[in-house]
Amino acid sequence: MDDINASDLAAFRREVRDFAQANLTPEMRDRVRQGFHATRQDMADWNRILHGRGWSAPHWPVEHGGTGWSALQRMVFDIDMADCDAPELSPFGLFLIGPVLHRFGSEDQKRRYLPGILDGSTFWCQGYSEPNAGSDLASLRTRAVRDGDHYVVNGQKIWTSEAHYADMIFCLVRTDTGAKAQAGITMLLIDMNTPGITVRPIITQDMARYVNEVFFEDVRVPVENRVGDENKGWTYAKFLLENERTASAYLPQSKRDLKRLKAIAGRMAADEGDGPLIDDPAFDAEIARAEIDLTAHEMMIWRVLSDATGIDSAAAASMIKIRGAELRQRISALWIEALGPHALPLYGPKPDSNTGFGEPDAPGAMSQFLIRRAVSIYGGTNEIQHEIIAKRGLRL
Repeated sequence: MDDINASDLAAFRREVRDFAQANLTPEMRDRVRQGFHATRQDMADWNRILHGRGWSAPHWPVEHGGTGWSALQRMVFDIDMADCDAPELSPFGLFLIGPVLHRFGSEDQKRRYLPGILDGSTFWCQGYSEPNAGSDLASLRTRAVRDGDHYVVNGQKIWTSEAHYADMIFCLVRTDTGAKAQAGITMLLIDMNTPGITVRPIITQDMARYVNEVFFEDVRVPVENRVGDENKGWTYAKFLLENERTASAYLPQSKRDLKRLKAIAGRMAADEGDGPLIDDPAFDAEIARAEIDLTAHEMMIWRVLSDATGIDSAAAASMIKIRGAELRQRISALWIEALGPHALPLYGPKPDSNTGFGEPDAPGAMSQFLIRRAVSIYGGTNEIQHEIIAKRGLRL
């Protein structure tokens, strides 16, 4: 699939790891390791540092600031950065709206928005889900009415990740109420400082703020902020969702988490006076099963990246999203089982301290277990992904 040889790849990995070791601050590492959602400052700082090296968007076309790396190099980069506990960059600009603008945006939109996404100076969020339009996204009701050179937007979005950090939101709105559901949708780029926008927090079960409600009341959006053609937003939304589901494979994070699980099981006793938990045949079998499934997952991702599956791209993206979500949940559940009562607190007393925990890997384990219950829901529930596989992959 890639023409890079083994020695060159090994040198590339050393370069990536040396860069991470030299540039990641201890505070960044601690917050990632303890399961805290990355702060806007951490994401902005790390994005800026990577951009300075030319590495903030390896998957982008070279003419827009990409690296020209092979698919293998991009995956190795992601895996090693995760293993070094680097903060994950905000995905909404780099992985979602950025590629849409490359493909469908006007030249003016590319000139205005891509540089700020690339260097991390502009944060984005995604205005898709609504209270009555989650997995059934085509039933969305947020309305945009043309008024001269503007659209006037009214409605509500929900579960909007990082909206409290965002400078911009890419938003699906209904512009034709008489058309078939998918045919009457338009995509708009909206400045979050526009009068009429209200952001309210939703505190999740890990007691963190990551998602929000966003309300639009007579929000005026310039027509020049429309992506592509009016009423063709569903085309751009599907393109974006395939990228989102492929990005939701979670391979780098799961490989890091499995490594950490093995270390925990090697230290924790199976029972009072017994040897380490990893020597317990039943628990060792669970780890082995997770590792085998993760290896198979990795091979499937390579096939998708190399376009070697012969499967419809939407079906393939759904397949790896399902398995990626399931593996993240399984591995985090095994963390909790291995840690036992040490896993009860949500977080450490502060991001750079383990005070009050009997096990150094305990801080953040429970918070990550709880928030990962959502990975099989957002981006389209696993049930919806099975329907896509049936329709697009199996032609049922």
